[in-house]
Amino acid sequence: MNTSAIKLNNESIPYGFSVAPFAANPRLQVIKLSSETVKGFIEQALPLGVQAIEYKPFLRFHVAGILNNLTNNTLGALLLGIIKNRDTGAFMLQCEPVAAEFDQLEFNILLSTAVSHLIGVPNLDAMYGKFYARFSVKNEDNSDSYLRQAHRRMELHNDGTYVEERTDWVIMQKIAEENMAGGDSLLLHVDEWQDLEKFYNHPLAKEDIQWTSPASKNITYKMQHPVFFEEDDNGRPKMLFIDQFAEPLNMRQGQYLYEIGTSLEAEKNTFNVRVPVGSMLVVNNHAWLHGRDKFVADKGLYRELLRQRGAYCENAKLKS
Repeated sequence: MNTSAIKLNNESIPYGFSVAPFAANPRLQVIKLSSETVKGFIEQALPLGVQAIEYKPFLRFHVAGILNNLTNNTLGALLLGIIKNRDTGAFMLQCEPVAAEFDQLEFNILLSTAVSHLIGVPNLDAMYGKFYARFSVKNEDNSDSYLRQAHRRMELHNDGTYVEERTDWVIMQKIAEENMAGGDSLLLHVDEWQDLEKFYNHPLAKEDIQWTSPASKNITYKMQHPVFFEEDDNGRPKMLFIDQFAEPLNMRQGQYLYEIGTSLEAEKNTFNVRVPVGSMLVVNNHAWLHGRDKFVADKGLYRELLRQRGAYCENAKLKS
């Protein structure tokens, strides 16, 4: 496919924001909210407060409505169109600066909540116990997964491999950073993985693999599903893979998973994305793999991230 010819499936003229393709890969769309839109969101959404949206889920949709109204109802349709269109399937959302005093943390949480509720419904993040998770990366770490380990590359993967809830999309927002060099986000579109056909046509492509997670994730059950767990409306494969949490039950599965991981890490079409503080990457979780490059060691290294992940509204189910 000629990615330079990608067309966005949205007829509305953007209002209060701009849209442009990312230089390294035009599948990724860069959306920048105007200063006027940001200021309006600060004035209307921040008085609600984060505690209120944590306690009252309907307020999360109200916050999304505030953001959409500030763009003459053009932003929500565009975001959903980008994320559900396999040819794009990802955007980076940024904000133009504003001359105003406001709580940056509250603003970032409210903004990511507005975005998540314009494209779907977030899952409960069991690691953090809320519909979003906040976590930090420091120079030293003794955690039980690669998520917080700064000095190694976190390999390409999909989220949601080990949970019952469907994970159609993932938001990764940078809240803060200090003394940071390296640590760029890594992205690879499934259709640009050169070995896709080799592994999708493999005898184990549709065989259930067992997936589990370490104690820090607060998930006590195990999941079974194939790496290529379903196809889209055009018959193209959707992926659910992460090398850390796969539990192969025989030599054949172990070798298949090893070869997938080795191929992904050698893929030349993977590209780096530097995400500014306050900005967020949002990806179609089944059409994109994501990871993180290693950081340069520094005793004062600190990065705080916010994560939301969930389902499109038509895929979300109410839970008791």
